[in-house]
Amino acid sequence: MSTVYLDCPSGISGDMMLGALVDTGISLAHIQAGIDSLELPSCQLVAEEVKRRGFRATKVNVVHEPEHAHRHLHHITEMIDGSRLSDKQKDLAKRIFTRLGEAEAKVHGTTIRKVHFHEVGAVDSIADIVGTAIGWDLLEATRMVSSPLPTGSGFIQIAHGRCSVPAPATAELLKGIPLASSTVEAELTTPTGAAIVATLADLFGPLPAMTIDRIGLGAGDRDLEQQANVVRLLVGSATDRIVSDQVWLLETNLDDISGELIGHAMSMLEDAGALDVHITPVQMKKNRPGAKISILCLPEKLPEMETILFTQTGTLGVRRQLVERHKLVRTEHQVETPWGQIAGKLAKMPDGTTRFTPEFESCRQVAHQHSVPLERIYEVARRSFQTNDS
Repeated sequence: MSTVYLDCPSGISGDMMLGALVDTGISLAHIQAGIDSLELPSCQLVAEEVKRRGFRATKVNVVHEPEHAHRHLHHITEMIDGSRLSDKQKDLAKRIFTRLGEAEAKVHGTTIRKVHFHEVGAVDSIADIVGTAIGWDLLEATRMVSSPLPTGSGFIQIAHGRCSVPAPATAELLKGIPLASSTVEAELTTPTGAAIVATLADLFGPLPAMTIDRIGLGAGDRDLEQQANVVRLLVGSATDRIVSDQVWLLETNLDDISGELIGHAMSMLEDAGALDVHITPVQMKKNRPGAKISILCLPEKLPEMETILFTQTGTLGVRRQLVERHKLVRTEHQVETPWGQIAGKLAKMPDGTTRFTPEFESCRQVAHQHSVPLERIYEVARRSFQTNDS
């Protein structure tokens, strides 16, 4: 499994991430070709080797004609959709911008369509985000693990006036992400950098077990007195067969609504993207029988999950905690049976062997079409894998 560890001792910005990708060996010419297809006014990427507190790193500068445009999100997405980027690159770039737009809308109390992108709508920020999307796609990494992010301290001047670090949009983007303390009086993590990490990172924590193949260092604008203003990308392969990530566990106890309403809320949570929803019978105060709803979800789904719980169940409080889970490395797989192909998951076990698990929906459809017992479909699918694929 191709793994990237993002080491952010001095935070992260869009140009630092782009510089680190180029420093790993990603072709600047390929990134430039993608940027050119956006038809931005005379936008040129220039990479140079610099020193930050004595350490070599790559600094990517965006050179362009002066402009004063304040773009909306739909202007940027239209620009991306009309470009020559690949579908994966377009999707990633739009996801980063959408995350930024949602954060800006939240802090300014408006809708995402009405948000004016100020600093992040400028040519250099568009180039940083789209360039990162291109570079990440060309890196062909399977997952990213990131260190906790320092935000810095003090005050900065933005389009809306003087504000403390982290900037409001940055703080919104960093919800659910572990932060590292820092006494550096500067903005170390920018909104663009926060949006990139929040979109790309699968897990936050220490360096995972991996074999390092190459290293890229991207430099920020300033040369800090206290430490090197660089971000480091460690690119390699995982040395274990178990993948880790972090998800939110939400729980609430209910004793005053019907089973129909609980079932409806459960369906809504699943449709909204919950990773898992289950109900546990519990005995509550005054000997009343109740139900505990437990939900696992990704960090970006947390607000939506809580909204559904509050509006659909009438609960007055939701317990939540960030939990780490271990997952076997798995891929999509199909096996041939007398009734056609059966889809399933192929998992790599810790000892190196593989295990095939047929998908219920695929088996159910075949069982229904051919009037065969569902259990028989499962048996034949597993036997097919053992005979032909294992």
